[in-house]
Amino acid sequence: MESRCRELALAAGVDPDSRVEKPGSPRGMPAWCAYRDAARAEQNAAEQAATAADIVNLRPQNPAYQNAPLTIFGQHDEATIAQMRNCLKVGNAVAGVICADGHLGYAQPVGGVIAYEKQISISGVGFDIGCGNMAVRLDTTYEAIRETVPLILGDIRKVISFGVGRTNDERVEHALFDDADAWRESDMGAYRAKATQQLGTVGSGNHYVDLMRDEFGFVWVGVHFGSRGLGHTSATRYLKAAGGTDGMNVPPAVVDEDSELGRRYIAAMQLAGRYSHAGREWVIERVRRIIGGNVTDMVHNHHNYAWRETHDGRDLWVVRKGATPAFPGQRGFVGGSMGDDAVILEGVDGPEARASLYSTVHGAGRLFGRTEAKRRFTKVQMDEWLQRRGVLLAGADLDESPMAYRRLPDVLAHHAASVRVLHTLHPFAVAMAGTGEYDPFKD
Repeated sequence: MESRCRELALAAGVDPDSRVEKPGSPRGMPAWCAYRDAARAEQNAAEQAATAADIVNLRPQNPAYQNAPLTIFGQHDEATIAQMRNCLKVGNAVAGVICADGHLGYAQPVGGVIAYEKQISISGVGFDIGCGNMAVRLDTTYEAIRETVPLILGDIRKVISFGVGRTNDERVEHALFDDADAWRESDMGAYRAKATQQLGTVGSGNHYVDLMRDEFGFVWVGVHFGSRGLGHTSATRYLKAAGGTDGMNVPPAVVDEDSELGRRYIAAMQLAGRYSHAGREWVIERVRRIIGGNVTDMVHNHHNYAWRETHDGRDLWVVRKGATPAFPGQRGFVGGSMGDDAVILEGVDGPEARASLYSTVHGAGRLFGRTEAKRRFTKVQMDEWLQRRGVLLAGADLDESPMAYRRLPDVLAHHAASVRVLHTLHPFAVAMAGTGEYDPFKD
């Protein structure tokens, strides 16, 4: 990577070893570092071209599914679009969508939606099966707790386990663990003991607990996380069994729904989805107890999952990776980056909604990867951003800096004909995993 950056600097007439400005650093950085984005874009384009060549050697695609239409919302880099087009060249793909928050993902773009006939994509659902958002409104007002927010945030950090490989200090009893059929059919029984320990842990990365207030001053609690080690282990096992590859620029692993492998994977996906729901409900309830008050509204969605749906009269598996279901009247909770407003929205019908496979964004969408965000931004910048918005933060690192993300209103504007905003939620406290806590359970 460095050698190509140097070549690009020289081609631009710049001495690669000269010094240029770097935010937060009095010494700056070598000029070649400013060409990382361009070099990375070249590398991604080359790898996607190689992936396209590899796809030719996979099981031939039935002519009936070739040239499946792709609907694109918003602006995206060439590699993201190429990745999605490569996905549509594999299996019984009927249609594809890239939502406005889309970016490169593992085999399929985050923000990418694909409908398959009688097949399901293990790669498309991804490693964090059932990752999603849940939000509840309390009958408690922000003014009633304004002075105690720091104490509330501290208690949340004590009660909820953030970070990697964590187990819950409080053993969680749930009917899911007694569903012997589900554990047997998914072939995930060996993970059951670990799953009981991890239920209700949040993890790291962009997973969070947010406290927000709506336009009427009522408090909302929002959470974002998925199936933890259970989903990651399931995805890893079945991806390998299907002959797939763990990586960014690789072909997706697609399996037939009526095959032995397909049936077991679907059972594992559904188990992980139930587990995700249970974990988010547990966390929300514990936070509610800390704050006090009663739940007066609730919105709950997966955004890494596959659903059996009917579109244009066809029975299809719709795989959404980082995309929120948005059928007419269906509500969703979509968070911005930390410090930005979140929304409660609902789907509306129309040609654009149908073209989107009734899907919308799951967040603001990254502009910069985690490593690049740490290079570009400083803690001072992040703290100033949050202070201007009146947000108290516990945990998090620069890789989750708001400056590394698009702005949520900008991406929602591209979906204006298919969703409408019901509530805008202003965050006032955010709890995330702390600096240096890397999460192996990829989302």
